[in-house]
Amino acid sequence: MKKIIIINGPNLNLLGKREPCIYGSSTFEAYFEELKNKFQDVALEYYQSNVEGELLNKLHEVGFNYDGVVLNAGAYSHTSVALYDAIKAIVTPVIEVHISNTFSREEFRQHSYISPNASGIIVGFGIKGYNLAIQSFIN
Repeated sequence: MKKIIIINGPNLNLLGKREPCIYGSSTFEAYFEELKNKFQDVALEYYQSNVEGELLNKLHEVGFNYDGVVLNAGAYSHTSVALYDAIKAIVTPVIEVHISNTFSREEFRQHSYISPNASGIIVGFGIKGYNLAIQSFIN
């Protein structure tokens, strides 16, 4: 059974409340239950933190013994050299996910420090991007 973890960064704990016109009206916890039901043959885990160092610690923890990481680092995608280094250092492949189309938003959101070390990038498909990322690890 494949082990895949979804790691969400800052402000993603506010999904369902935060800018629903961009991020939708579903909480991530409700969506995660849907994912677990859909991918019953996957050991699927979820972790969220607003703290950059905690995201780094989680990547270090899972980065050598999981089959995949689905990472939405939120705003840290555009600022964190430390996440760049952590993803480069681990062996578990990372798929970068963004709910919104970051390329149609503010200029600072159009650059990601995550992307160069990610195995793939899913941008702008809404919350369904997580589903696509999990499927990519299964296929």
